[in-house]
Amino acid sequence: MTTTTVRKRAATGSLVGLALGDALGFPTEFNDVPSILAKCGPWRDMDLPVPAFVTDDTQMTLAVGRAIRTAMQQGEPGPATPGRPDPRALEPRRLARTLREEYVDWYRSPENNRAPGRTCLVACERLGSPDLAWQDASQIHSKGCGANMRVAPVGLVPGLSDEQRSGAAQLQAALTHGHPTALAAADLTAHAVRLLAQGAEPTGLVGLLRSYAYDNRGRYHERWLGDLWTRGQDPSPEHYIGRGWDECLAVLDRLKDAVRTVSPETDPCLATGEGWIAEEALATGLLCFLLFVDEPLTAVRRAACTSGDSDSLACLTGAFAGAHLGTEAWPRPWADRIEYRGELNALGALWDG
Repeated sequence: MTTTTVRKRAATGSLVGLALGDALGFPTEFNDVPSILAKCGPWRDMDLPVPAFVTDDTQMTLAVGRAIRTAMQQGEPGPATPGRPDPRALEPRRLARTLREEYVDWYRSPENNRAPGRTCLVACERLGSPDLAWQDASQIHSKGCGANMRVAPVGLVPGLSDEQRSGAAQLQAALTHGHPTALAAADLTAHAVRLLAQGAEPTGLVGLLRSYAYDNRGRYHERWLGDLWTRGQDPSPEHYIGRGWDECLAVLDRLKDAVRTVSPETDPCLATGEGWIAEEALATGLLCFLLFVDEPLTAVRRAACTSGDSDSLACLTGAFAGAHLGTEAWPRPWADRIEYRGELNALGALWDG
């Protein structure tokens, strides 16, 4: 008797799911639920637009993925993996440089016409000034969801240490969004993606994230963030980052209650927030995923039919669902039509091994 083990290919599933959710939510962003229903029909039947264009959410996710890949390739390859990106090469200065280059390239691209957020635009314009420290380009009071809509690659790269993954997640956010809640929410989002990719049970996910937040509450990653904290007028780096973790813990408490009490037919934004800010984007994206753990298309449709930041909510939901279920989560006709599918699949294949 022969048995065949099929790997779920979590990285590819997560990246494709992120882009599919993004494309599904693109036409519904800035609309309330009645307007979406009038335009698209019943939310459970929403179809992928033709053509399946994505927004800056997917574009910047790819930028983060390319920056990580480049930073790892610039180091010396490990003896066990000649010619492949080496996780040991991912260090703060190298990643800060490649992220900065990718963000500036995105800002200057003619394809940057998908309703990008103001914080990203202002910060990326400032990052283009070579004499300006990235900490001075960062928008210290912004905790918009741009901080974590793009962080999934950090959770998908294999072989990173806990310190590397947490530091990289916060760094990719901090170049544009300097509020401590943006950093903590990005860290939690990457951690959630990693847990699901590794096979964590969704029923225990919120508890695992709360424990992670408590464990990291007083940990400021100076090696990755430098003196960013001094821009926030906090008395210490621990006080600065603690503010962010506390806001994330509060929204995780709301999420814990919502998973038990919210009807799937109700706009999830009413329970955990509209997602324009990072901690609410994390919570509402997770809520949509957890309401439909075994129905990934229904999950991203629910996220796209909300009163909030529908493209970012749906892209996060798709990233979580794809990390959990792998490439089988998404119908081939949808996956084959998504914009940037070649690059999404290439990065996914690199990290799926």
